[in-house]
Amino acid sequence: MNDPTENTTTHERHRSIRSFVLRAGRATVAQQRALEELWPRFGVAERQALDLNAIYGRAAPRMLEIGFGAGEALLSFAQAHADIDCLGIEVHRPGVGHLLLGVEAAQLTNVRVMDRDAVEVLRDQLPPGSLSIVHIFFPDPWHKKRHHKRRLIQPAFVALLARVLASQGVLRLATDWEHYAQQMREVIDASQDFENVAGERGFVDRTELRPLTRFERRGHRLGHGTWDLEYRRK
Repeated sequence: MNDPTENTTTHERHRSIRSFVLRAGRATVAQQRALEELWPRFGVAERQALDLNAIYGRAAPRMLEIGFGAGEALLSFAQAHADIDCLGIEVHRPGVGHLLLGVEAAQLTNVRVMDRDAVEVLRDQLPPGSLSIVHIFFPDPWHKKRHHKRRLIQPAFVALLARVLASQGVLRLATDWEHYAQQMREVIDASQDFENVAGERGFVDRTELRPLTRFERRGHRLGHGTWDLEYRRK
């Protein structure tokens, strides 16, 4: 990923900073209903700088989850932390619909959702130091060597995370690909903006703030490992 501050052509810039890949998938009837009926209430469609106090109707600590998938972790966190405003970014529409259904069922008021490129949100829309917590759980590992450059956790992206996290803010990550786990650690450890909570050990035990998903439970049955990292904004 290129430094977003560098002078590049429009084509190069948009090619290099995409944080996601759209995949095929059809929303269920219930998910489609959620997208139509609940998005106007919980969706954030603004393209300009965000006024988070206005969006949530209060001033409170904020947590961002990037790529929340079906929303299990985000929903669990929001239910357990009513005092924290939660913002989720996910471009996979069925996943957005699934989360919205959960938000409705739990009658939550502290969740908002965006379906944009996370890089654009971090760079252009979130105020500096506006977040207390960022979660990035199981980003696309791009396991083929020639695709490693497409991985989300790159120095320029880490700099964007540092921009929006407040002092002593927490960054939590998880992956089930050991090579990506090691790359995450190398990249973030090299940043002067973050301190590895685990110190020399590098990795932390899974926090209860990250519930086991059905995919992770299946991976454990197959003998797959999971690596969790936690950093604090200096």
